[in-house]
This record gives sequence, structure tokens and C-alpha cells, in this order.
Amino acid sequence: MADGSITDAEFKQAGLRLAVDGGVATITLTRPDRRNALTFATWHTLARIGETLPDDVRVVVLRGEGPAFSAGIDLRLFSGEGVPGENVSGPPDEEGIRKLQAGYLWLRRPDIVSIAAVQGHAIGGGFQLALACDLRVVTDDVKFAMNEPALGIVPDLTGTKTLSDIVGVPRALEICLTARRIYAEEAGRLGLAELVVPALQLDSAVDDLVKAILTVKPETAAATKRLLSAAPGNTIEEQAAIERREQAPLLRAMLGYTD
Repeated sequence: MADGSITDAEFKQAGLRLAVDGGVATITLTRPDRRNALTFATWHTLARIGETLPDDVRVVVLRGEGPAFSAGIDLRLFSGEGVPGENVSGPPDEEGIRKLQAGYLWLRRPDIVSIAAVQGHAIGGGFQLALACDLRVVTDDVKFAMNEPALGIVPDLTGTKTLSDIVGVPRALEICLTARRIYAEEAGRLGLAELVVPALQLDSAVDDLVKAILTVKPETAAATKRLLSAAPGNTIEEQAAIERREQAPLLRAMLGYTD
């Protein structure tokens, strides 16, 4: 469409649904019959959602329909069977991969807080989609795994940075090269999940988290996210300087000063 809107047909082909309400955007993976497996249409449409998200959205929730969050890439893409409706031509290249990564990168924007509500399997590209979010609320039946190396490829949907930052390079290497399952207890212990809850409590836990985030002023939330995102790569002096830079305008606004 001329205005860049995503049509219902495009959402259906991508296996996605988008609902926006009161500053909260909920993106649902809607292919439960295939455990919400991901296709090129899924990734491209995720990128377009990021490009067209209304300015007043402050929280984005990612969730999957059915018993699984996402089983990862639809393996039919690697076979002669293919995925109905997918138009794939030519060999893969870096530019094509960059376009797929765009569907994940925008979830880290400082003006939003992204939350993955994860139940059941979150494998490969599905695991990386959860890792692309700022926060992960998972059920006690969750199963994370980075399966790409077992398929002869590397994780390339931005997950290696977050995984290594959270668990450290040696543990990330072990997780990727063994392609083993990470269950709820270990996910919580390693910091791959902020909350682990029974399956029946997933919705209420996410709702409570969203409500708490929305009580913080938008400019304060964005400044805090920028501040904390910069912290791992900074010295204490560099981080202190960023604290000053983020805090000064907030204090001026609070006290009624105008620049």
C-alpha cells in the first residue's frame, strides 16, 4: 500500500498478528500448526512492523499462539518443498541476511521496552527472537536451544551478542555448539529469563510487568534504557558521564526550567 501499511493478507502470509492498545503493541506468531515456525515473510513483516509502529507505543509484547513460542526457521525453506507463497530467488548473501536481521534489531530501540512472553519451545530463530527483546517472561515448560550450528549454519539473527552478554562467551559457545535444550530452571539461573512462571500465570505476569513499566514517564524509561544499555562497554568514569548527560535534562524539566 502507498502509506506503507501492512495488509491482512501480508500478516496472514507472515503468520503474524498485531494489536495496538493504550501504548502497548502485541505481536503474536500465529502458525501454531507448525509450532510458529519462521519464514522470510515473517522476518520481513517483523521489520515492517518496526518501521510503522505508532509513535505512542511504549511497550511491545512478543508471544506465540499455541503450546510453543517458536520452533525457529521453517525447515521447508531448506528443502525442495519450500513454503507456500514464499518467493525466494538467487543464492543467500549478506544484504539478504541484513534485511532479515532488521526484524529483530528494532526491538532494542530505546523508546520502547520489548517483552518476550515465551512458552514451550523457543528454538533457533525463535530463541533469537526472545533474545532480541529487553525482557523475557517464560513458563516452567520452556525449552530454549540454539540449533543453527547443528544444521551447518551459524546463529545470524542478532542473538549471539545478547547470548554472550548474558551468559559469557564460554557458556554461549557451549550452548551453540551442543545445540542442547535449556530448561526453565537453568534459563532463570543463567539470566536468560527475568521471570519463570507456571503456564497458566504467563498472561497475568506479563500484564503486571507491562503495567509497572507504563507507570514510568516515557522520557525517563527511554533514558534509563539508554543508560543501562551502554553500561557493559563503559568504564565507571564513562558511565558516570552518561548518567550526568541523561539526568540533567530530566532534572531541569522536573524543576520547571526551560532551555
